[in-house]
Amino acid sequence: MNAANQSSSSVASYGSSAVAALQTEAALPSQFLTFMLGDEQYAVGILHIKEIIEYGSLATVPMMPECVRGVINLRGAVVPVMDLSARFGRPPSVIGKRSCIVIVEAGGEEKQVLGMLVDAVNAVVEIAATDIEPAPSFGTRIRPDFIAGMGKHSGRFVILLDIERVLSGEEIVDLARSTAAAQA
Repeated sequence: MNAANQSSSSVASYGSSAVAALQTEAALPSQFLTFMLGDEQYAVGILHIKEIIEYGSLATVPMMPECVRGVINLRGAVVPVMDLSARFGRPPSVIGKRSCIVIVEAGGEEKQVLGMLVDAVNAVVEIAATDIEPAPSFGTRIRPDFIAGMGKHSGRFVILLDIERVLSGEEIVDLARSTAAAQA
């Protein structure tokens, strides 16, 4: 595989590209959308982002896990909205002036469109592959398998999320089943 193919493949899927970039020592910058949950800054690879919309009314769905806030109608499509704070085992997000829904596409070959409720969107930033460190195995306030890496930007660390794991459809279905069983 030549260097051009390595560079283009490292951009294709950011969940694994952080590790691949570290292994190949590629200096190709990657773009990430940064956002806030409480006082922590997170980022998702820009290739997963479809759009950012203002928080509006959600239709609630009975017997869903606490992390699924509801669904929205996005141009005729039903899109589930996940509260990332609740997904990370924290109290549900309090809706504020800057709260918004980030529409993402995840799921590998079977693309699934989901919304992520976040406290505020910051900016799109470039983080060079050389500025991405492996995820720590402990000491984080979220599950380690949700973290693709730690990016250094403007002298601070940004938690790079592995969006495929955070929004895992199978895990959400399992949570919904256990919630429905507990409520029955």
